[in-house]
Amino acid sequence: MKRAFDVAASLGGLLVLGWAILLLAVLVRRDSPGPGIFRQERVGRNGVPFVCCKLRTMGVETRSQATHDTPASAVTRLGGRLRRYKLDELPQLWNVLKGEMSLVGPRPCLPIQDDVIAARERLGVLAARPGITGLAQVTGVDMSTPERLAEVDASYIATRSFFGDLGIILRTVLGGGQGDHVAR
Repeated sequence: MKRAFDVAASLGGLLVLGWAILLLAVLVRRDSPGPGIFRQERVGRNGVPFVCCKLRTMGVETRSQATHDTPASAVTRLGGRLRRYKLDELPQLWNVLKGEMSLVGPRPCLPIQDDVIAARERLGVLAARPGITGLAQVTGVDMSTPERLAEVDASYIATRSFFGDLGIILRTVLGGGQGDHVAR
């Protein structure tokens, strides 16, 4: 049922919001040099890498590293607003439709985040599809605390349900997604 909901919601989201994603990608390009859509390798289900799509919120010269290790000055003017309202995540609906991600699940980390990967592997979190949003994000746990993050992700996996996922989506839409902050 989870995958069927993911497919229906991501397809519906892309059909309804596709124009907005394209418009925002054009605005990102106008705001700062570089592509509007940012593509980055992430760790997916069972540790298999995939290319995650997002609206670019940082300058193209920004080093590929964990968000909490990236200075706030790397975020573009428009990027700050996109991140605040989580609009930068909209292109991930394509990743959900392709089956690389789910709407709700553990947020995908970078292949260089060895501590996060090891903690998630130890607790069986890598068996789940990563999500656009997740329990850790709406409870304010980010990837700078790998053990705590993996524990929250494992707790989500052990108790996940359709209505629980709807609650996490609602909390995210209402501004509850506070994980993965840039360094201050």
